[in-house]
Amino acid sequence: MLPRLIGGFFCALGAGIVALAIPQVLAKLVNEVLHYNGASGEVWFAVSIIAALGFLEALLIFLRRQFVLKPAAGVETDMRIHFYQHLQRLPVSFHERWGSGQLLSRSMSDLSLLRRWLAFGAMMLIVDTVTVITGLTLMFFHSWILGLLFLLGSIPIAIKAYHFRNDFRAASRLSQDQAGDLATAVEESVHGIRVIKAFGRGRDMYEGFNAQAKSLQETELSKARTLASFLLTVVAVPEVILGIGLVIGIAQVAAGTLSVGSLVAFFAIAAVIAIPVEAMGMLLGMTLSTKTALDRHFEVMDAVNDITSPDSPATPGEFTGAVELEHVRFSYPDEAGRARPILADINLEIRPGETMALVGITGSGKSTLLNLVPRLHDATAGTVKVHGMDVRDWDLEKLRTEIAVAFEDTTLFSTTIRENVLMGAPAGLDEQQREALLAEALDVAQAQFAYSLADGVETLIGEEGLSLSGGQRQRIALARAIAAQPRVLVLDDPLSALDVRTEEAVTQRLRAVLEGTTTLVVAHRPSTVMLADRVALLRDGRIDAVGSHAHLLSTNEHYRYVIASLDDDEQESQIPSEVNR
Repeated sequence: MLPRLIGGFFCALGAGIVALAIPQVLAKLVNEVLHYNGASGEVWFAVSIIAALGFLEALLIFLRRQFVLKPAAGVETDMRIHFYQHLQRLPVSFHERWGSGQLLSRSMSDLSLLRRWLAFGAMMLIVDTVTVITGLTLMFFHSWILGLLFLLGSIPIAIKAYHFRNDFRAASRLSQDQAGDLATAVEESVHGIRVIKAFGRGRDMYEGFNAQAKSLQETELSKARTLASFLLTVVAVPEVILGIGLVIGIAQVAAGTLSVGSLVAFFAIAAVIAIPVEAMGMLLGMTLSTKTALDRHFEVMDAVNDITSPDSPATPGEFTGAVELEHVRFSYPDEAGRARPILADINLEIRPGETMALVGITGSGKSTLLNLVPRLHDATAGTVKVHGMDVRDWDLEKLRTEIAVAFEDTTLFSTTIRENVLMGAPAGLDEQQREALLAEALDVAQAQFAYSLADGVETLIGEEGLSLSGGQRQRIALARAIAAQPRVLVLDDPLSALDVRTEEAVTQRLRAVLEGTTTLVVAHRPSTVMLADRVALLRDGRIDAVGSHAHLLSTNEHYRYVIASLDDDEQESQIPSEVNR
């Protein structure tokens, strides 16, 4: 990669040098060939040299593009892959803070800008600088007075460039951030299109998007005006200097202190370096935009992943399936960076093969507690154990193969039902075993509807599974958790979109197929609670009571209150809906 970039640089530099050689041939042509009784052969010889130099310049420009295109695209691809890999490793807390559009713009448009800069901007900025310096040297060679005059013209350009750098960089950063926000708005609108239409809020969403788009337009116009103002100085100052130089040059020729050929060469050199001088304004703008793009890129790449595997992961002595939480605390940082406690002091033991239901009022921290088991979050204090070993001592990948998770907020991927279900299936299975596992998982999750779709289990379900109903999506997600064949199953109310009868059928099949699997489930329905072996009541960040449903119902007033609220929710859930189709 580096040799190709070096080759491209020397091709670009060679093209600039060849372009500057043409005025030298013109000077020789005017001074020594174009005179009375001059030989026509010498004229044609000079013309041939100029033509050959022109062809060589074009060839070098072509070779420069051929050299730099592949490595520049390679750098972009490698950085994009590493960016995606880093996103996959970053903890859930990071993704909760960042908008998806911001991450998308950093991985796509910002890195595309870097590729264009590597392939053209960086190289040409150096080459154009060398070309201008070389041109100025040749100008001094022909006439030090005219060369000095041209050099003085760089002073106002340098002053303008200083102010331009600060203004354009700020405008570029604002533009890129606003573009990321706009991408987030588009994504949210597309994903929430059914809600928007159902509530008739299309015009409101349009007006909000329109305001964001107009704001971005104003920023882009401000950015363009800043660049145009700089380019005005870059183009106008050299042209004015050349006008003054023409007057001085003619006077020098008349006085006999400057040859006509040198005057022609001076203006020919000025014509050659005029393009690099003008281009340097655009290249400087591209460089500043690329700098802000890289700043945005490394904001993500420099984000610390604080949930990692230890240097020397341990292995549990026995894979019992037990899950224990000892004096566990957890806090979310608020906007001011202060701790916002969610779980105060959790002590809970889930026995091997047991189904434990977790209940509590809304906002009591049930889902947060579940996230601690597969280390989607790390406990602020205390210990979470799986198979008797602290989850922080596990190899993270190994830990998550022991635990399968199904969430209430179902996430499916834009691929086939087969690929979605078998996403977490154990490695090393042959095709026949995978088919058997797929069939069993769909059967347990009561998701046999997949076979009746247009292409069966090969049906592409579309982005986030929006082509399916809510109940269908939840059953596919549950089938995915079952197909992982975990020793520990964590369920965050994954059957909320199902009717009670279907939920009971799914739960009974789960008991039979996953016998021996330790299950922790957040329950939002009495029907789910009654199917559990034991129930844990979460209150004020603590486990208030643990026991059977009947025992807690007869002994704990707060538990009766929670169950009564679940009864209300269950009655509401019986309203006919398309989600169970």
